[in-house]
Amino acid sequence: MKAATDMTGRSGRLPKRSENGQKSNGTKQSNRKKIQPLAKLHCEENQTVLEGVTKPCILIETPEKGVAMDCDEPAHPPTDPLVSPLHHFGCRSFEDVWVKMVDKEQNHRHSKSFLQNHPNLEPGMRSILLDWLIEVSEAFTLHRQTFYLAQNYFDRFMLTQNNIEKSILQLIGITCLFIASKMEEACPPKVSQMAYVTAGTYYEEEILQMELIVLKTLQWNLCSKTALSWLNVYFHMASMNATSDLLEPPHFPQEAYVVMTRLLDLCTLNIDSLDFQHRVLAASVLCHFIQQETIEKLSGLSKDVIQPCVSWMSPFVETVSRLGSVTLREFAKEVKKEEKHNIQTHADYMTMLETAAQMANSQFLSPPNSKENICTFSSVLLL
Repeated sequence: MKAATDMTGRSGRLPKRSENGQKSNGTKQSNRKKIQPLAKLHCEENQTVLEGVTKPCILIETPEKGVAMDCDEPAHPPTDPLVSPLHHFGCRSFEDVWVKMVDKEQNHRHSKSFLQNHPNLEPGMRSILLDWLIEVSEAFTLHRQTFYLAQNYFDRFMLTQNNIEKSILQLIGITCLFIASKMEEACPPKVSQMAYVTAGTYYEEEILQMELIVLKTLQWNLCSKTALSWLNVYFHMASMNATSDLLEPPHFPQEAYVVMTRLLDLCTLNIDSLDFQHRVLAASVLCHFIQQETIEKLSGLSKDVIQPCVSWMSPFVETVSRLGSVTLREFAKEVKKEEKHNIQTHADYMTMLETAAQMANSQFLSPPNSKENICTFSSVLLL
């Protein structure tokens, strides 16, 4: 898949359908590169998505009574009792904020068990879709939080649905990104641009119709706490140490932050990441950069809660560490230097997932201890 280098400034709308359903030839064709549609997620015939669907596909606009947004079974291992760690840093007045953050995450549940409701979907389809959404995010120069919100909306939406066909999976994904961009971006992409990156697979009216379905299904609860949200919270709390200068320009380690988020990106593309709460996932990422004892203090999570996720993450850590140090990406759209680390960037995540899977299946990898975690990335993180 080739990422588009310039998705702005496109004049006019997409080609309209004629009476026989074909695109009009009167529209001037663009010679710019397109982000290719996800052919692996589509049936052989492109069908109108929401009207005239030939296969069973149930879209629940609002959860029915007795059909809760959450699963009956716990989606995540039980964590420690809710205790705010902020009192360690003299922030007693913010303990209510911490409690509300945790409550919001518990209310906005996600679980990989959603696949049980969609027999025609496979775990790898989610990875392919999210990888493509990262590519689209980079093409539009969207912030990292925008992608993570889109991922959050997608996972929550799929948990409420039944018998979703792969032919509309990409439509749901691009719609979630469209909603997230309007929540997070100062200048979000237009619906015509979102339709454009699907290379004509979907049309503007279909995205708008799906947008309303997603919003109703999520009951307009869009201010979610993502894994990136928690990573940023922990990172800021770590900087509150009197000897730390993490957040004092020009000492902010942008390259190291990009490595952190690359690891988080790779982990979240794997469907097994849904076994963990976002705050546990973020804490486990930081355990590979900062002493685990410090992270336990920052997060308020015990070793028994964090360690299973840290162990699961080991092959992903090894895969990312083989890439070595990173440099800040240059974008076609002008981005301030101090903001470059906050822009979502794409890497060859599908190949990296395969590499991590091979490592996980082999027996030579053992869960690293806290000191080994930090040494893994010593070349890119100077604390």
